[in-house]
Amino acid sequence: MSGGGSTGTPEPGGLRAAFGGLTTRGRSFLAAGLAAAACAYLLGQADLLRVGLLLAALPLVCVLVLHRTRYRVAGSRTLAPARVPATAEARVGLRVENVARLSTGVLMLQDRVPYVLGPRPRFVLDRIEPGGHREVSYRVRSDLRGRYPLGPLQLRLSDPFGMCELTRSFSTFETLTVVPRVEPLPPVRLAGEAAGYGDGRHRSLALAGEDDIIPRGYRHGDDLRRVHWRSTARHGELMVRREEQPRKARCTILLDTRAVAHHGSGPDSAFEWAVAGAASVALHLLERGFSVRLLTDTGSAVPGPEGGGFAGGESADAGGLLLDTLAIVEHSAEEGLSAAYDALRGGTEGLLIAFFGELDEEQVALAGRISRRSATAVAFVLDGDAWSRGPGGIRFSQGGTPVAERSRMLREAGWTALPVAPGAALTDLWRAADRAGAAPAGAAPGWGDAHGAHERSEAGA
Repeated sequence: MSGGGSTGTPEPGGLRAAFGGLTTRGRSFLAAGLAAAACAYLLGQADLLRVGLLLAALPLVCVLVLHRTRYRVAGSRTLAPARVPATAEARVGLRVENVARLSTGVLMLQDRVPYVLGPRPRFVLDRIEPGGHREVSYRVRSDLRGRYPLGPLQLRLSDPFGMCELTRSFSTFETLTVVPRVEPLPPVRLAGEAAGYGDGRHRSLALAGEDDIIPRGYRHGDDLRRVHWRSTARHGELMVRREEQPRKARCTILLDTRAVAHHGSGPDSAFEWAVAGAASVALHLLERGFSVRLLTDTGSAVPGPEGGGFAGGESADAGGLLLDTLAIVEHSAEEGLSAAYDALRGGTEGLLIAFFGELDEEQVALAGRISRRSATAVAFVLDGDAWSRGPGGIRFSQGGTPVAERSRMLREAGWTALPVAPGAALTDLWRAADRAGAAPAGAAPGWGDAHGAHERSEAGA
């Protein structure tokens, strides 16, 4: 198990399970022995009866001896790393230790893994001396994100004649998390941008050289020049002027997971591109000090330590929390974006980045109302018609509103909309968003208001 691994002993089965472990050879011997005994009884041949009893007794004795074999072995598993991006490999180490006073026979070790991770690994171990151990390893790899169980570890025992095979399983297992592939994004900065603050209205007054008049109690180490004497006289204790702390810029990433909005499946599908894009943008903004919230069309958000579903950039687990959520996100049965709109109704979101699939006119209008909840709204609109074309240009979907028309309607609604075709690089689209007038990596002080006013004036014209 990752982080050192847990040990355990195999769980023995019952006598019925032992008889169920008879191999083809053992069943053949048993059938031949019973047939010979029946013929000997009918023909009155005593010698044939002895041969039949010997043939029938041999597999039964092997079953009983193998069932009563008590190999005391401990098994452990190490997984490094426990979280890998799609197409990357993880190494699984297995350790089997003999904790009995007697040596073991030849052991066959098998670890249960999902088919998507590759073939089931099998190892043949030589006899293990008392107190000794054997270590083996294998690698797993998946092109599809998700959470995959590894284990339980199985130990197969066999008698020297090959009459019976028993499988005993350990009780422990581990989980491998395959997260979306993350593409590093370039830092996009506008002229005069204050990195890490986003909306200039949230900047600290103290950073501009002004003090907040709200006093607080004196603490050891406070500058005596900040003592507020009027409040000190009123409260009877030393009071200092409290500085207003800068408010961290916030960003909401809206991921459209509706099944009706995406066509196709597999690692090269449009939906997987959107999931990988959301992961890349989330980690990029977290590295720049943003508080990031992941929101889906169902209205559910990733919980964060700062409350309200926002994961703070200073939290070491923030990126892992978002990646673990994106590793298991699936298509939803929602027909529209109303649930996401309700989740965003609470107030201004600051920066809003959306990954949209197919949208009709009603959903575009709803997306326009969603964009009003943010100072800056950037939308990556997947071209469903292009993504649904197979070899030879064969279309597998009925096709909805063309992506150019959807992008135009979104721009009129206040979004900076960018169409996404198959094979498009998120890095290029990220730069294009900046050239189109968006500020994905933060905005200069007052930029959001000016941009929103500019968009409204164009729409009014």
